[in-house]
Amino acid sequence: MSNHRHFMIYKPYGFLSQFITNQKKGGKHKLLGELYDFPEKTMAVGRLDVKSEGLLLLTTDGKVSDFITTRGGVEKEYYVQLDGAITSKAIKQLQNGVEIGFDGKKYMTKPCKVELIDTPDLPERSKKIRDARHGPTPWISVILTEGKFRQVRKMTSAVGFPTLRLVRVRVGDILLGNMQVGEVIEVDKLM
Repeated sequence: MSNHRHFMIYKPYGFLSQFITNQKKGGKHKLLGELYDFPEKTMAVGRLDVKSEGLLLLTTDGKVSDFITTRGGVEKEYYVQLDGAITSKAIKQLQNGVEIGFDGKKYMTKPCKVELIDTPDLPERSKKIRDARHGPTPWISVILTEGKFRQVRKMTSAVGFPTLRLVRVRVGDILLGNMQVGEVIEVDKLM
């Protein structure tokens, strides 16, 4: 019987997906340890950048983390609010793969699932997003099996529709569901 512990959290906007920061000033960003008293050796499984929200898995088991992030081809689904009325051509480009910059090199994203969706029922974000008076702000669902640094944001920018809000709603079979911002749930297993 493994003594590992696993958690799912709704990472709030403005939090780093880590427990310690190497920034000399201590950094202005909040860290995950502020949300819950996690056991030692807890690590985030993959990351969400500081401006992104939603489902983040945490575990004390490095093997599980490695499987989900690098080997497993595990689907991750994001709800993405865009700046501007995205065209079907741009959606097709995203589905087929677009070129983004990554580590100073050009990278072609793998084909993925992208579709226009109705405005999802999500908790309001702590930092206001510009409203529809400044033009349409539709939502798309993006389902990837890879996860380069800021990939979804770079992809939507590459086709001319910058991301206003990004919320991860699923990792594999694990759903964000109706969790609230900052909520932490301990689970028996992740995969």
